[in-house]
Amino acid sequence: MLKVAIVGNIASGKSTVENILIKKGYSVYDTDKIAHSILVNNKDVESYFGTTDRKELAQIVFADKEKLKKLESIIHPLVKKEIEEIFNHEVEIVFISVPQLFESGFDKMFDKILYIYTPEEVRINRLIKRNNLSYEEALSRIKAQMPDEIKKQRADYVIENVATIENLSQKVEGVLFKLTNQ
Repeated sequence: MLKVAIVGNIASGKSTVENILIKKGYSVYDTDKIAHSILVNNKDVESYFGTTDRKELAQIVFADKEKLKKLESIIHPLVKKEIEEIFNHEVEIVFISVPQLFESGFDKMFDKILYIYTPEEVRINRLIKRNNLSYEEALSRIKAQMPDEIKKQRADYVIENVATIENLSQKVEGVLFKLTNQ
């Protein structure tokens, strides 16, 4: 099995790439969704933060890096266990979207890394529209993540997501060709 991580900072277009891959018949998983299901009724999170509501937690952890680290220390080991379970499936290639791939240390679990890059201003505008955030809230979430340049350097493939979905789909096709013809 070829294990491919999809990574990109918030609002970079990871979900769009996931959907393109799913339409092409590939197995695709999203650790954000896995983390959200783990979060529901998590006793450790509830005990420490007083809530498991994602919006409330986001306000807490994006304003305090120490609290973000605490949340990650609770959730990341459980997400890692789920990823290991996915790796037991019998498929040729599996794609797992891991927004915090490098921050969590999960990069060592994968054979290849696909980075989705979108300029910061575009991502800020997407967050404002998509999540109904203020400019400051959007920027705070972006700044809470590892810089794009570091992630780009650590990736095997970089797709720049700055045009149409058709253009993005063509770029995904190019990476798929490289992955399946190694």
